Amino acid sequence: MNLKELSSILGLSQTTVSRALNGYPEVSEETRRRVKAAARDNNYRPNPRAMGLATGRTRTIGHVIPVSTQHEIVNPIFADFIAGAGEVYARNDYDMLLSVVADVDEERIYRQLASRGSVDGVIVHGPRENDPRVALLQEVGLPFVVHGRAGAGDGAYSWVDVNNRHAFERATNFLIDLGHDRIALINGVETMDFARRRREGFLKAMKGRGLHPDASLMRSEEMTEFYGYRVAREMLMAPAPPTAFLISSMITAIGVRRAVEDLGMKLGREVSVVIHDDELSYLRNGEDIPIFSATRSSVRSAGQLCADMLLDIIRQPGQPPRQRLLEAELTVGLSTAPAPKIETARRAERR
Repeated sequence: MNLKELSSILGLSQTTVSRALNGYPEVSEETRRRVKAAARDNNYRPNPRAMGLATGRTRTIGHVIPVSTQHEIVNPIFADFIAGAGEVYARNDYDMLLSVVADVDEERIYRQLASRGSVDGVIVHGPRENDPRVALLQEVGLPFVVHGRAGAGDGAYSWVDVNNRHAFERATNFLIDLGHDRIALINGVETMDFARRRREGFLKAMKGRGLHPDASLMRSEEMTEFYGYRVAREMLMAPAPPTAFLISSMITAIGVRRAVEDLGMKLGREVSVVIHDDELSYLRNGEDIPIFSATRSSVRSAGQLCADMLLDIIRQPGQPPRQRLLEAELTVGLSTAPAPKIETARRAERR
């Protein structure tokens, strides 16, 4: 059955039927329900090309990934996000266009997507502070949602983000309550908005509790396993090692755990660790009891939320920007314990 035949059965125009099936707000709920019921009863499956011609939409969402961050494609965090977004696209008969481009071509690709009408909208990944992509997409008029935020002025565009500042403030206070005062921060690249906010949360908690952060215990790099291993080993072999680590990624935390074990130490006894982003489909943080204490957020859910928000913006253009700030859940696992007695005594002496 085609659109013309379904329209004839319903006694409606093809345009009305197409708009009802595509969620246009000007179609009444009663008409929408009747059209969807008839489509289901008659086993009607819309033809994507015909739908595009009828609605002026491509039914495709773009994801542009610069070559400098191409590791994201094999990163389980990025994969989980795409899986979540993909579920929403599939339910709504949308396709996904993934473009891996040279850094110098990124602006040209966005402009090309807009001028050619290749996609109905895009999701922006890995926002930097004052990210130029926000102004660019507003200029070319391409609907978009940012996964994260881009610094100041975050009320002027649509985004979905985790409250990174609060998550790391809370995690730091949790470690301080356990008696730790030499806490290392192993962060992501701090030109990225999320990493900057996490550092701010860490520093706020430390200073709020009267502690002086040690600059030698704060690092910022791409969040790989070897990065975690290298800097943790270096810190733990120093004359005044940390007794706890706050880590921005489970992948990096695996490297920290390897360094702890290589040095003959016990995770969750001599060294405590709190991580972020542990709820990954194919890299689980233990079973019933988490291996790592963590500020937990689901990247897959974030992908679903971003996709749902963007499709809604496409269906209802001209609405004010939308924002969704998610709180991370602090879960206690096997990787944290009170500070070793020697450190607790040293702290008492300083007081």
